[in-house]
Amino acid sequence: MGIDVYLTRSAAHLPLPPVSNDEMEDLLGRVAGLPSRARRLILRSNGIVSRHYAIDRATGRASMSNAQLTAKAVRALGDDLGQVDCLATGTSVPDQLLPNHGVMVHGELGWPRLEVVSCAGICLAGTAAFKHAWLSVKAGEARRAVATGSELVSPLLMARHFEAESAHRVAQLQERPEVAFEKDFLRWMLSDGAGAVLLEREPVGPLPLRVDWVELSSAAHELPVCMYGGAEKDESGRLQGWAGFDGAQWQERSIFAIKQDVRLLNENIARATLVEPLAEIVRRRGLRAQDIDWFLPHMSSHYFLESAEPALRDAGLPIPRERWFSNLATRGNTGSASPFIMLDELLRSGRVRKGQRLLMFVPESGRFSSGFIHMQAT
Repeated sequence: MGIDVYLTRSAAHLPLPPVSNDEMEDLLGRVAGLPSRARRLILRSNGIVSRHYAIDRATGRASMSNAQLTAKAVRALGDDLGQVDCLATGTSVPDQLLPNHGVMVHGELGWPRLEVVSCAGICLAGTAAFKHAWLSVKAGEARRAVATGSELVSPLLMARHFEAESAHRVAQLQERPEVAFEKDFLRWMLSDGAGAVLLEREPVGPLPLRVDWVELSSAAHELPVCMYGGAEKDESGRLQGWAGFDGAQWQERSIFAIKQDVRLLNENIARATLVEPLAEIVRRRGLRAQDIDWFLPHMSSHYFLESAEPALRDAGLPIPRERWFSNLATRGNTGSASPFIMLDELLRSGRVRKGQRLLMFVPESGRFSSGFIHMQAT
């Protein structure tokens, strides 16, 4: 079984004041000077009313890097954090292609030499980092480990990044200048934030959580790419990476924009990331709904919160809605940071009691992966 591992501290950092729905387009900009025709529909569906962007309103530029944002969340764990043996980070969009995000965070923190790992991916990147940190402590390789999830996506959502594509379309196709829906959709869904947790061998602190298990799985063997960036799908639907395009095409086709196949998402997200993997976990681990006091689902939209309820029933774990916790409406969809930010807010609310069990659910639509974390307050 190995060593018991406890989550003893959590923290989050959300940059700058919150941004309301009415402020979003003024801050992110209008492509070709035109308002988005999809914005109101998307916001009405996703249920988000405020979010945070690390964008300087005066300049329209990022006010910090992803590494700096992550370091702020780690420092929020406390000035008395002490020695850490392992730093595991996860993010969808690092500040650079290389070196990895983790070592850049380490550089910002200025900590002494330690093991540093960076997990790539989308929403599941932070959960993968969590698992690495948990396993490091459980295996006895580290006494204390910090895991992070962070996203600095707003610079990629700025209208200026889509101007070249818009102009190219007008010149070549005489079409109305607008961003394709799969790109415009995510401009009104994603935002910035970072979270961090400390994992260690001793159950110290006011309400440590024993981390019982972390399960990750992928459905890429049966499903195509759904959410992607730095790539484009060809006519056959196969994904071609950015290196297969020349520099002019990077701009004309907004290659580095984050895109999502919404139809593919709606058809598969519940089954592939919740029903099927959870049903297997329920069977193998003997989970029962009555034993779960808090269900923390990371969802990109309230639209999917509604579909999650019947999906839980189908998986054999019908946890009632009164035992769910989500802060999507007020914190926004911060991708790999969302689970950390959600957990931190719940713990700080004082609503978790000793003996209660928590189940976190983190889906990722990149190629339909999912993660589950089971913890108990001790």
